[in-house]
Amino acid sequence: MGDIVIPSEFNERYSKLLGEDNKIFLDFCKKPLKKCIRINTLKVKNTDKFIENLDERYKLEKVPFCPYAYFIDHLNPGKMPEYFFGEIYIQDAASLIPPIALNLNPDGDEFVFDACAAPGSKTTQMAQIMNNKGCIVANDASNDRIKALFFNLESYGVMNIIVTGINMERPVPEKLYNKFTQILVDAPCSCEGTVRKDRKVLSRWSVRLLNFLSVQQKKIIKNAINMLKKDGILVYSTCTLAPEENEEVIDYALGNFDVEVEEIEIKNLKIREGITEWNGNDLSKDLKKCIRIYPQDNDTEGFFVTKLRKI
Repeated sequence: MGDIVIPSEFNERYSKLLGEDNKIFLDFCKKPLKKCIRINTLKVKNTDKFIENLDERYKLEKVPFCPYAYFIDHLNPGKMPEYFFGEIYIQDAASLIPPIALNLNPDGDEFVFDACAAPGSKTTQMAQIMNNKGCIVANDASNDRIKALFFNLESYGVMNIIVTGINMERPVPEKLYNKFTQILVDAPCSCEGTVRKDRKVLSRWSVRLLNFLSVQQKKIIKNAINMLKKDGILVYSTCTLAPEENEEVIDYALGNFDVEVEEIEIKNLKIREGITEWNGNDLSKDLKKCIRIYPQDNDTEGFFVTKLRKI
């Protein structure tokens, strides 16, 4: 595996999840991640001309499931002048999926809560989808991360934002209950899916860490569901593939709150359904509607996304 040491327990877990596909999964884990950029339509108005000019200098490849994102043949897009001027955001292709899954209305007056927003990749993407209309409350518990969030909101021309510093692992005030039409919970996680760009992920990996994070994630999703209006949509996502942090968190939500899982339909995205059994424990059959994004299926990071409706 080159410079990546695969923990034996990690290998065993993914053999159980993927069977014969485990080898190709591990092979993709050692491949470098393709650079991907999102065109910021809040600043770039003539996207066709902008993309044409970029394509003359760098080889662009359209991300099949997102109309404003491209893989780019550039070793360091962060040195491009377009990045400096906030015209492009460097964002892995799989990371684009959660805001797309929210089905935000570009002309509506939606009141959106981004529970774990910093540094702002998905926040700025949602503002772009919403054409700076409606309102997004961008929240993060870390003051240092909020500084990065403010920087990105300003750099990318985002205007429909309120920034808050609520710790979502603690009970939120009841005055925040039933307020938001859409909520994104891109939860802090073990980051298993990011191994292609961060080789250190597996050196920190352990089942104990997964279980610790799962407890935190359940606290966050509990608060988020309480803050969601009836008939509102909550998208839960992680950049990990561990069932403890994904299906088990959603199973907890289904068992304790009035929510149901909805199908996620995104054209040209290869997905695998969520699992309904793990470590001998049966989980809700509705978890099949969750989507697992393995690196080998779309040549991206690994990701997990679920769409819930409050009933």
